[in-house]
Amino acid sequence: MQKKAKFLPYLASAALALSLAACQSSADKTGGDSKKDDKGEGEKEKVVTITYARGADTTGSTEKLIQAFEDAHPNIKVEYQEMPNSSGQQHDQYVTAFSSKSDEIDVFDADVVWPAEFAQANYALELDRLIEKDGINLDDYFPATVQAGKFGGKQWAMPKYMDAGLLYYRTDIVKEAPKTWDELIAAAKDGQGKEGTKFGFVLQANQYEGLVVNAIEFIASYGGQVIDENNKVVIDSPESIKGLTKMVEVVNTGITPNNILTFTEPETETAFIEGQTVLARNWPYMSKSGADKERSKVLDKVGYSVLPAGDKGSASTLGGYMTMINRYTDEPEAAWEFVKWMTGKEGQLISATEGGRAPTLKALYEDDKVKEAAPLFGKEEFVNVLHSAVPRPVTPNYQKVSDIIQIEVSKALTKKITPEEAIKNMQQKMEEALK
Repeated sequence: MQKKAKFLPYLASAALALSLAACQSSADKTGGDSKKDDKGEGEKEKVVTITYARGADTTGSTEKLIQAFEDAHPNIKVEYQEMPNSSGQQHDQYVTAFSSKSDEIDVFDADVVWPAEFAQANYALELDRLIEKDGINLDDYFPATVQAGKFGGKQWAMPKYMDAGLLYYRTDIVKEAPKTWDELIAAAKDGQGKEGTKFGFVLQANQYEGLVVNAIEFIASYGGQVIDENNKVVIDSPESIKGLTKMVEVVNTGITPNNILTFTEPETETAFIEGQTVLARNWPYMSKSGADKERSKVLDKVGYSVLPAGDKGSASTLGGYMTMINRYTDEPEAAWEFVKWMTGKEGQLISATEGGRAPTLKALYEDDKVKEAAPLFGKEEFVNVLHSAVPRPVTPNYQKVSDIIQIEVSKALTKKITPEEAIKNMQQKMEEALK
């Protein structure tokens, strides 16, 4: 396995991307070192190289997963292309690359909200024939994750791991997880400064996809929706206003860092495992890093629970990543072998035990190795959270919807506009975007 630098050339221009692709094609034909068939003398089986792209992985599990795959498939080598942590930046770089028909990336991880857009844009390889050929039973996966990879009645992505927001807390400071957002504010204020902490609570408030996820959790916990089952924009409601109002209160009540508007998942993780905060909202993987003897300063002091409730109960946004194949790949067979293995039992076992990623295969929640490495996954309450997680809107125009939410929620959090104004702006702009 070779790890490549972050995938940035496509930010320059589509023309540059096409030039690079052309040069790459020439290199392939003349013996370049990427995407070539390494033919030995006589009987040696050819070795093909594929490039796999995903966001930054702080757990180190990606390298272990790739190594295990290469050990089991000596004729396929995988180059790991590390993308930016921000899913929005990943999305934009993929779109720029694939719209220019680049074959530099063969396999890529996709946020659960991307498959419909990428399928409609003709960026992805359809997987139904391959799934049927290899006898893969999609019923083995959580239904919501399979559905996230469908568009137009066809399967475009395989479920890799799933996420749902959780509340983490310091058990040496907070004896019982707060059950409501008001209780969270009180617990954060009371615990802030104790046992070396600096902050009461951290979440993802930077202007990126993570902000959308957090905002939907607040809005849904008060009974609000963004888009209904008929694809009608319904965010302008008293319930949505109450949810966003509570989010603004949480961010501005003195329990979060002054730079909370720069926080994404890694900043949240660092603040918690470094012992800087009493409570944190993050994905399931942080249960693994919180128990890491080499990294964590809060060993044996980590509790986790469902997110606090609003008027309508607790709500966790469905997150996670799918794996897709670039339509323009030169190595579709090798790419599929990697996708099939990585999203199958062997690959997901490594992602769960080494990376703390929640499997999309239902049977792995009964696996002793998984439950030992990540005790959270053995808890019925957590599995129930996954089953009931709130999906983000499924639409080929999702990125437009996401951008609107990010901009308006950011304005509300900085008090440039009121929550009421932000909600009304979202309603109007989404209706225009989805016409």
